[in-house]
Amino acid sequence: MTAHPTGRRTRRAALVSAVCAVAVMGTGLTGCSSDEDPDAGTNGVGKLPATQIQAKSLKAAQSSDAVHLSGNVVTGGVTYTLDMRLKSDGGTGSVTSKSGTFRLLRVGEHLFLKADAAFWDHEDGKSDDATTDKGAAGKLDGMYVKVPEDDPAYKRFSGFTDKNVLLDGLLTLHGTLATDGHHEQSGVSTIRITGDKGSGGALDVSLKGTPYPLLLVRAGGAGTLRLTDWGKDFSLEEPAKNETVDYGQQLPSS
Repeated sequence: MTAHPTGRRTRRAALVSAVCAVAVMGTGLTGCSSDEDPDAGTNGVGKLPATQIQAKSLKAAQSSDAVHLSGNVVTGGVTYTLDMRLKSDGGTGSVTSKSGTFRLLRVGEHLFLKADAAFWDHEDGKSDDATTDKGAAGKLDGMYVKVPEDDPAYKRFSGFTDKNVLLDGLLTLHGTLATDGHHEQSGVSTIRITGDKGSGGALDVSLKGTPYPLLLVRAGGAGTLRLTDWGKDFSLEEPAKNETVDYGQQLPSS
């Protein structure tokens, strides 16, 4: 009886696989690999030059309606731990620094800051009237304080709630850009690009769907940030009047 061609091909494939397995185990060689394309089934950005990958990821970030940003940022010698949800007309979340943890909420141009008495007492600790300071800190404890737009704190803190300003400033790699292989972030395949072989920062860009940036390692040890929930909307509302204090003139200075 003549053997069926399909049967011969199946046995031949099985024999080749067995030989490859023995060769790999015995010598560590990888010559029998299938040379599978790591970019097969992806959005294709992994095949682009690093400069184009960066441009596409920044465009995707700017075009998205919302993002959840978390991690650490070091600026001016101060480390801030961020957990912020941002969109075009504002943002909300928490910021932790050496002064403590405080919450930020911006709806349109209105910025609110919420912290405990210890935070406000630390912020205003340089004032001469300690009794007044303690009393003011107590009144601000756990309340949303509306930050005047002409107060220095407004400019300093509103940047943490401004999606485009924050991302434009953060999603920048320094030096010569290059790709640094395929990786994975929270189950999503990514292509990594670096500046000056990593010393200028590194950015993981999604290979699934829209090429959003998913992980940023800033240059010079200036922090690591995760970017998730791209396009996932959330509500932004100003706090109720009974939760808000109008400090009046100028906030305590740090």
